[in-house]
Amino acid sequence: MNQSISPLAPDGRIAFVQAGWHQDIVEQCRLTFIQHLAGYNIGPQQISIVDVPGSLEIPLQCKMLARTGDFQLIVAAGLIVDGGIYRHDFVASTVLDAMMQVQLETEVPILSVVLTPHHFSAEQVHHDFFFEHFKLKGEEAGRACIQVLENRLQTSSQLNAA
Repeated sequence: MNQSISPLAPDGRIAFVQAGWHQDIVEQCRLTFIQHLAGYNIGPQQISIVDVPGSLEIPLQCKMLARTGDFQLIVAAGLIVDGGIYRHDFVASTVLDAMMQVQLETEVPILSVVLTPHHFSAEQVHHDFFFEHFKLKGEEAGRACIQVLENRLQTSSQLNAA
């Protein structure tokens, strides 16, 4: 698709839900996501940023946003790490399963950038790695967003032609 044409409806909006834990890392995803969409004439004013305390709060927030009918797509970003207190893999599975259920129920696509690394510690090298990694993931989410929006346009056109 020509990057000068937006696949977002003229009055369309995107929601970006981000968890507060490790905020300095997670927000890198949001920044590169917004930067990528600018190449498709989707400006920051079309993207609603919603902060939640942690990743467990993401699915309910996505469901509430989807039910408004105001958003064509939702992106969720969070970093779930092994803090040694609870099973982080259980938390990650719960969050992703719930996000999948929400998008199937509401038919509003939810893109996940909720990551659960095998190893993460307070060491600067881990912080720096994931800081940069979330930048990459933001761009990947931007590309996925455009593809999903284009697919929705194409599907809508096909249904209207039938």
